[in-house]
Amino acid sequence: MSSSQRPGADATVAAVSEAVSGPLEELGLDVEAVELTPAGKRRVLRIAIDTDGGVTLDDVAAATRAINDVIDASEAMGEHPYTLEVTSRGVDRPLTEPRHWRRNRSRLVKVTLGDGSVVTGRIGDSDEEQVSLDIDGTTRTVPYADVTKALVQIEFNRKGKD
Repeated sequence: MSSSQRPGADATVAAVSEAVSGPLEELGLDVEAVELTPAGKRRVLRIAIDTDGGVTLDDVAAATRAINDVIDASEAMGEHPYTLEVTSRGVDRPLTEPRHWRRNRSRLVKVTLGDGSVVTGRIGDSDEEQVSLDIDGTTRTVPYADVTKALVQIEFNRKGKD
């Protein structure tokens, strides 16, 4: 989760995140990020969500309604005007949780390891502790504790998709 440079933004982000987590979980959605940035006299509250199978437009609409209801009923945003944006997690966000690896099975990922080495492979089986990567036909098991950064790679002409 991130916030703007504005004082108190971290507390607001934490309050919003706490307020919306439960209602979104009831919808089967995970809160991936809450960001609050200044935009003139208003602020933009951007909440990224995700779920197994990917986020649909119906998910975004339901999440937006739930978030509006929660924020309107709480003091999380105070009296300051804001614009709410609900988005999917996006492919450009790093893989930081076991669920991210699971949801991106068979995708190509570039992984920077704690020793500074970089490997690129296709995501295979994963659990709460580690992931299997297919690197040029060889399977390598990588504990999440060894990963310092992991980004899904965009493939425009992938052949033989699972």
